[in-house]
Amino acid sequence: MADPAPPVAFGTKAETLERLAPRLRHGRVLPLLHFSVTAWRRGAEAVLDAILAMPWADGALIIRSSALGEDGAEASMAGRYASVADVCGRAALAQAIRRVIASYGRGCGGRHRVLVQPMLAGVALSGVAFTREPSSGAPYLVVNAHRGADTAAVTGGAGTDLLTQYCHLSRRPKEPWLAALRDLAEELEGLLGTPALDIEFAFLAGEAQPVLLQARPLVLAQPPLDAEAHAAHLALIEQKIRLGSRPHPYLHGPRTVYGVMPDWNPAEIIGVRPRPLALSLYRALVTDSIWAYQRHNYGYHNLRSFPLLLAFHGLPYVDVRVSFNSFLPADIDGDFADRLVAHYIDRLAATPALHDKVEFEIVFSCYTFDLPQRIAALAEAGFSGEERARLTDSLRRLTNRIIGRDTGLWRADSARIEELERRRAAILGADLDPLSRVYWLLEDCKRYGTLPFAGLARAGFIANQTLRSLVAIGVLTEAEVAQFMAGVETVSGRMAEDVARLGRGDFLARYGHLRPGTYDILSPRYDEAPDRYFTWEEAATAPPRDRPRFALTLEQMRRVNALLAEHGLEHDVVGLFGFLEAAIRGREEAKFVFSRSLSDALSLLRDYGATLGFSAEDMAHADAALVTELYAGSADPRAALAESIAAGRARHAVTRSLVLPPLLTDPGAVWDFALPPTEPNYVTQGRAIGRVATAESRDLAGAIVMIPSADPGFDWIFSRGIAGFVTAYGGVNSHMAIRAAELGLPAVVGAGEALFAHWSQARLLEVDTGNRQVRVLR
Repeated sequence: MADPAPPVAFGTKAETLERLAPRLRHGRVLPLLHFSVTAWRRGAEAVLDAILAMPWADGALIIRSSALGEDGAEASMAGRYASVADVCGRAALAQAIRRVIASYGRGCGGRHRVLVQPMLAGVALSGVAFTREPSSGAPYLVVNAHRGADTAAVTGGAGTDLLTQYCHLSRRPKEPWLAALRDLAEELEGLLGTPALDIEFAFLAGEAQPVLLQARPLVLAQPPLDAEAHAAHLALIEQKIRLGSRPHPYLHGPRTVYGVMPDWNPAEIIGVRPRPLALSLYRALVTDSIWAYQRHNYGYHNLRSFPLLLAFHGLPYVDVRVSFNSFLPADIDGDFADRLVAHYIDRLAATPALHDKVEFEIVFSCYTFDLPQRIAALAEAGFSGEERARLTDSLRRLTNRIIGRDTGLWRADSARIEELERRRAAILGADLDPLSRVYWLLEDCKRYGTLPFAGLARAGFIANQTLRSLVAIGVLTEAEVAQFMAGVETVSGRMAEDVARLGRGDFLARYGHLRPGTYDILSPRYDEAPDRYFTWEEAATAPPRDRPRFALTLEQMRRVNALLAEHGLEHDVVGLFGFLEAAIRGREEAKFVFSRSLSDALSLLRDYGATLGFSAEDMAHADAALVTELYAGSADPRAALAESIAAGRARHAVTRSLVLPPLLTDPGAVWDFALPPTEPNYVTQGRAIGRVATAESRDLAGAIVMIPSADPGFDWIFSRGIAGFVTAYGGVNSHMAIRAAELGLPAVVGAGEALFAHWSQARLLEVDTGNRQVRVLR
C-alpha cells in the first residue's frame, strides 16, 4: 500500500494556493503567477512580460497581496494589504503592482510576494467560510456569503445583503452549494493537516464546485471541540424542541416556535449566552411565574403553571405558544382561540424578521384606534366577521380595565412599586445576616418590584400602541409623537440632567445602583466604577436640555374626544394623554426602583461569596436557587456554593460553544440554519454621522455607540455626548428606544446579529433614522 501523500505546507497566500491546486478534488484554484518584491525591483519590465505572456492574461486580472506572515497561524492580517481588481493593460498592471507593494509599508522586505490571477467572471455567490466557530472552537462550518458578482462584499465589509449560515460538522448540509463547500472544507482540512481553516471561495453560475480563492489557518480563541461530543448536546436540544412542539391540553394552538426576542425578550435583557446566575435570577424574578400572574391579573388567559422561558443548555428561548396564549383575553377560548394562536405562530414562522415586534405586527393584545382596520387582516386568514367583532369587543373591555379613568389596574401597580422602596430600607436596616438580606431583597423584588413592573410595562405598551394608532389614522404626525415622547419626563431623562446638576456624591446616591447588565453580578454598578461611565468635567459644563413642549390643537382635541366616544374607551382627551404620559413614565420609574433591590442583592451576594473565598466571576456561575436553599436549610454554605459554581461552570462551557438561530421554527434547525434577515427598529426622525465606538471606548463624544442590548443600565452613555447608538437586540418598546425618542437621538434598536456585526466593523457610520438607513461611510 502506497504511503499517503505528505500534507501541504502553508506558505504565503500564493504559495499555499499553488501547492493545493494539483491536489484538490472538490474545488479548483484559478491559474496564478507570483513573484517577489525583490524580483519586481530588479526587473519590473521582465515581470510584466512574464505576466502578459500567460495564456489567461488577455482579459481582466486581479493583483493580490501575498505577504510573509499574512496568513500565518498566529495572525491572519486579513484585509491589511491591498488587492486591485479589474486590471487591464500593461500600464494599469504596473500601477496595480506598485499599489499592492506600497501597501506592505515602508522598507518592506523583498521576500514579500505579489499574486496575479485572472478575474473571475460569472460569479453567482462568494464569501468566507470558517471550519470552526472562531470564539469557541465549536465544530460548525460558519459561512458569510454574498449573492452577486462582488467577491469582496464579505471580506471588504461593504455588503448589506449578506447570508450567514451555520452548519454543524456532524451533519451534511441540506443545500447543495453548502454541501459542496463542506466537501471542499473537509478536503482542505486533510490536505493542510489542521481542523481550523479560514477559506475564501466563489461559486460560478452553472458550476457545482467552488473556486478556492484563499486558505489560511484560523486563529481560535479556544482549542477545537470534538464534533461527536458536541453533537450530543444538540441532539438533546433537538429532542426537547420536538417534544415541546406537540399539542398540549392546556394550551391553544397545535405547535410552538421558540425565540430569543418575543415577549420578555431575553436576548435584550440577559443576552443570548448569560452566565448561570443571571439566567436563574431572570427566571426566578420574571419568567417562571411572575409574568403569568401579571397577565392573568390584567384580564388575559391564565398561564400561571407555564414557564415562559426555556433554557436549551443555557441558551434562553421564549416558548412563543405560551406567550401568544397569554395575550388572549380570558374570554376568548375554544376553537377560535386555537385557530388564532395557530395563525399568529404561522405568521411569525413565515416572517421571522418580526420576532422582536410580535405585539405590534402579529398579535392583537389591546384595543387601539386603528384596531378595526388592522384586525380586518384576519379575514384573509379565514376568521369570520363575528369572530373579529368578538375579539374586538373583548380587547376593548380588557383595555378599559387596564387604563380606565377611575379604575385602571396600572394605578395599583404604581402604588406597589412605592412599597418596595420602604421594604428595601427596612431589610437593609434590620439585624439580618447577609444571606437573609439577599433572600428578602429578591423575594420583595418579585412581589413588589417585577410583578407591578410587568403591569406598568403592559400599560406602557398600550400607551405606545395608542400613540402609533393616532398616527395611523391621521390625528398625529410622527414628528408630533416624537415631540410628545421627548417631553415626557422619565427617571432616565432626569438622570442625564442630574449628572450635570448634582454633585458627584448626590448623583451616585440616587443613581449609583444602576449597572449595564441589570442581572449580571460582573457588571459594575455606577457607584462602583463612576469614572468608567461618566466624565464629570464635561457633564458639569453641558448645557441643560430644552424639553420641547407638546400641545394638541383644538381640532385634535375634538377629534380625539370623538374617537374615544366612537370606540367606547373610558377616557376623555385630557385623561387619555395624562395616562399616556403617566404610563410611559411609570414603566421607567418601576424599572429604576426594582433594579435597586436587585442590584443591592447582587452586591451583597458578591460580598458574601468573597467571605467564603469565591470571586465575583465564581459567583456568576452559581444558581440563584441556592439562595433559597441556604436560607431555608442548614447546609455548609461554602460546600454548597462550590458545588453550584462547579456545575454552573461546566454548563456554561457548553452554552458558550452552542449556536442556534434567534427563531427556532423547526427542530432540525439546530444543525443547519441561516441567520434570518432582521428589520431593525429606527427611532426618531434624525440623522447622525459619527465614528464607531463601543461602551468600553474612552471617548464617546460624537460617536455612534454599538451596544449589544437595550438594557437600561447603559443609560450612562447619554451623558457622554453621543451622536447615536445601535443595539443588536431590543424592541421598539424597549427602554433604550424610549430613551432615544425622549432625547431625540437617532438610534437603531434591535439590528440583529448579522447587521450589528457588519456595522461594528466600520469606522464611520451614518445613521439616518428618518430614511430608515444605516450607511457605512468608512
